[in-house]
Amino acid sequence: MLDALRHLVQDSLPGTPGAHSRVHQHDVRVAACALLLELANADGHFSALERSRIAGMLQRYFGVHAAGAELLLAEAASARRDAAGEFVFTRQLVQEYDVAQRTVLAEMLWEVAMADGTVDASEEAMIGELAAALELDPTLLARGTRSDTSK
Repeated sequence: MLDALRHLVQDSLPGTPGAHSRVHQHDVRVAACALLLELANADGHFSALERSRIAGMLQRYFGVHAAGAELLLAEAASARRDAAGEFVFTRQLVQEYDVAQRTVLAEMLWEVAMADGTVDASEEAMIGELAAALELDPTLLARGTRSDTSK
């Protein structure tokens, strides 16, 4: 089922999977990546492992090549600097993604949080806040009840 949801995310995106299309600042992929970066920085340390994990997820979930993932990371980092907060991104994601797609994004957030082997309290709190802002049921995303996407 998770694979089907992943394809929903990919299918909602403009362009051909694997294409090196230009990234527009209002591209929903940029909004999703910005949230992943926001979470990766929640504990005050953005590790190479977290960056690598995000780049891999961008390739896997959004169907871009390594160069496309780097482009998305750069655009998302710029968008984060310019944004008034992560709620700019969550509003866009609520408008453009259905509940299943937002749930996949929440699973991606957990995968980033677990990248270094520990989930910091600030990361866990941010996931709860983002889940609420993404209009997801927080009980479905509780640490003990989510599925493990790192397998």
